[in-house]
Amino acid sequence: MGDRPKPSPSIRKGAILGACAILVLSLTIFLTATWSKEFSQNQPEQSSQFEIKSSVNVVLLHVTARDRDGNLVGLLDKDNFQLYEDGALQQIESFSHEDIPVTVGLVVDNSGSMKSKRPEVVAAALAFVRSSNSRDEMFVVNFNDGVSFGLPAQTPFTDQPDQLRLALSDVAAMGRTALYDAISGAVGHLKQGNHDKKALIVVSDGGDNASRHTLSETLALAVKSDAMIYTIGLFDEDDPDRNPQVLKKLSKATGGDAFLPESIKDVQTICERIALEIRNQYTFTYNPSNKKQDGSYRSIKVKVNAPDRGHVMVRARSGYYAPSNGESKQMRRDLHYESSN
Repeated sequence: MGDRPKPSPSIRKGAILGACAILVLSLTIFLTATWSKEFSQNQPEQSSQFEIKSSVNVVLLHVTARDRDGNLVGLLDKDNFQLYEDGALQQIESFSHEDIPVTVGLVVDNSGSMKSKRPEVVAAALAFVRSSNSRDEMFVVNFNDGVSFGLPAQTPFTDQPDQLRLALSDVAAMGRTALYDAISGAVGHLKQGNHDKKALIVVSDGGDNASRHTLSETLALAVKSDAMIYTIGLFDEDDPDRNPQVLKKLSKATGGDAFLPESIKDVQTICERIALEIRNQYTFTYNPSNKKQDGSYRSIKVKVNAPDRGHVMVRARSGYYAPSNGESKQMRRDLHYESSN
């Protein structure tokens, strides 16, 4: 067989260019498909649920509205509210009145003075669980001389009543009271939660005789966390450690509420009321007109104007600490409870 004729240089060049073009096209298709797959996997699922991610430039606020009789007031809109920071009117950026899921901590006093009240306290806490949003994530903090988390270490949160019942029940009531340490620990644990809205339900006599943290330190941590603190004070007549003022201060500074029932039998109704309130709050965000990131405390006041709804009272946290670009200047300031008519 004779030798085949060699292709001309122009034919060889065209073949090489064609092969390169096919290779580049194939590589482009492969990379595009891979990028598209990774991009789609990394995108959040679309949801109609009102959700706000934390930002140093945005303040998140949960507001409760009630009438003269203490009933929750619904169907208010954005224009019914006026929001002030340090006396300056702010523009509400986003507004919602939805039942959004919450990260909740049940902080329960298990000191010796609570021994006789434990069955009712556990029943009330479980009533709160049953009345809450099924998508809430919860945890339990038990405290006496020390602080312990009720759920197993591998279970930071749960929505299962049986797990919460065991977490609440599996501890003996004895010893002294480390209330401030318990709240500080619970505030820290809230940071692990998946929901922007956060709350603590604290059941105690308000006394503290065993904590390393002080009340002022605990208040500052609570305010910086954006968590609402609801407190339920249970006292014996001869309890020398009872301190209802501490419970009131914790709740008012954070936009929660304080309850001092006359009877242990009222605790379950109170827990159900708290759960209903959390599910029926208004949620705002605003971008503060004061752009300084100096770590200073900023007071918040919310007013409502709804003449057709009668006398409406609103409750929200009384302020927040601005972010800081560096080491914040230590500022001491009373945390005043703000309510408006």
